[in-house]
Amino acid sequence: MLTAPPYLKKGDKIAITAPASKLDRKSIEIGIEILQSWGLEVIIGNTVGRKFHDFSDILENRTSEFQSFLDDSTVKLILSARGGYGCSKIIDDLNFDKFKVSPKWICGFSDLTAMLLHVNSLGFQSLHGVMAKTMTYHQASNESLRAALFGEMYLYAFDSSASNKLGEGQGEAIGGNLALMVHSIGSKSDINYDGKILFLEDISEYYYNLDRMLVQLKRACKLQYLAGLVVGDFSDCKDNDEPFGKKIEEIILEHTSDSYYPVAFGFGFGHESKNLAIRMGEELYLDVKSSGSIIKSFE
Repeated sequence: MLTAPPYLKKGDKIAITAPASKLDRKSIEIGIEILQSWGLEVIIGNTVGRKFHDFSDILENRTSEFQSFLDDSTVKLILSARGGYGCSKIIDDLNFDKFKVSPKWICGFSDLTAMLLHVNSLGFQSLHGVMAKTMTYHQASNESLRAALFGEMYLYAFDSSASNKLGEGQGEAIGGNLALMVHSIGSKSDINYDGKILFLEDISEYYYNLDRMLVQLKRACKLQYLAGLVVGDFSDCKDNDEPFGKKIEEIILEHTSDSYYPVAFGFGFGHESKNLAIRMGEELYLDVKSSGSIIKSFE
């Protein structure tokens, strides 16, 4: 299991930054109030509320702000304001030396998958969960974030799907946005998937492109030796005028047809309002039964 940064406690300082796309500062006000209600001291980076084309700021400012929060030992959590696009552009210019000495939680989803995966590649857990902007959407998701940050164990139960492959698995959690996982292959952030429980989600992709990305994962030997696969939301998927002929469930089952591990569909994870927190790099247990599925952490 990867090293967990220190869990949060009341009074801890956390930082909100916008390492990718732009946003209106007002869109995170509710998120700030929620975080403060947990007893946390919230500081807001200068990138929040700025804009440079579709980005929150110029590349140098986004990089330097993230670096400053990485280096500040008093900051116990770096929470992304939103995703969008841009994290991959700053990763290789960041220095994680001080982070390795004094690790902290880095949290987000979507484009933040690139950052979470890079932290995992360094040997540390990261947190896939709601961001400051999306904390307005779903109370249970906010609560799951709080529980994950404060070190509580979790058990998620969700309905069975006719597409599920039954079975049990145990391993470190990895994953996030499918496109960002695929884009990491061959980079400094790439990791070994063997023996891991892979979580996947995506949004606004064509079915043929989802198929192509899963082909790439399979060709890169990322799907062969998993301990389990958990499929979240594939929101707003699109088809061509000439239909591709398969939906996401069929596409995933095609690429895992020769596998022995369980596959669970329908977990609340991704770009819908329900986005339950997962500590990536933590050892989890997955049980997929005809009556329903569970994901749980260990004491």
